[in-house]
Amino acid sequence: MNEGLLFIFDMDDVLYDYDWSFRMRGMSELTGLSIPDLHSRWWNGRGESAAEAGEYSTAGEYLAAFQSAIGANVGVQDWLRVRGSAMTPLPESIAAVRRASELGQITLLTNNGPLVQDHLATLAPELADLFGEHLLTSSSYGARKPDRAVFDRVLASYGVEAHNAFFADDLPDNIRGATAVGITAHLFTTPVALLDAIEAFAASRR
Repeated sequence: MNEGLLFIFDMDDVLYDYDWSFRMRGMSELTGLSIPDLHSRWWNGRGESAAEAGEYSTAGEYLAAFQSAIGANVGVQDWLRVRGSAMTPLPESIAAVRRASELGQITLLTNNGPLVQDHLATLAPELADLFGEHLLTSSSYGARKPDRAVFDRVLASYGVEAHNAFFADDLPDNIRGATAVGITAHLFTTPVALLDAIEAFAASRR
């Protein structure tokens, strides 16, 4: 392992297949609100996006704000059940991360709030042993992708220079945010391409 290398991974649509529409249908059934209502009340820049950027310090604060916004008393377990039901692990992608863990330090960086942060090991059990304490959401850093601030804070947290960091994500905007601070970024398409990019990055730093 090269302890000077940092491998940063997105979660949804990189390590897990994430069905946003399925999640919204589940939340609609749970709350009785239409999907457009859910969007207007919470899944917008003032609600979920703000939570991902660190608006709420704790899972409790997040859930209280969510319940107030949608006007329904959704409990933690129901919220997690709906979130988790939209996630299917991608074993080959997870295997690529395991390979990265042999080459350097790995960490997760997913745009999510503190409720997901507190329950990542439950939502993503396939990652729990692999990442350990490095299962982190954007809310932990007080900024969300693609804001360059979140990348700067990840690098500072691990004491790694940008040129020794690798980042994989499925969204071009997030890739641009990482490259803006000098991180080598890979736009996820397939697990095979991800593994190739990991190997190529590590080889280039030997």
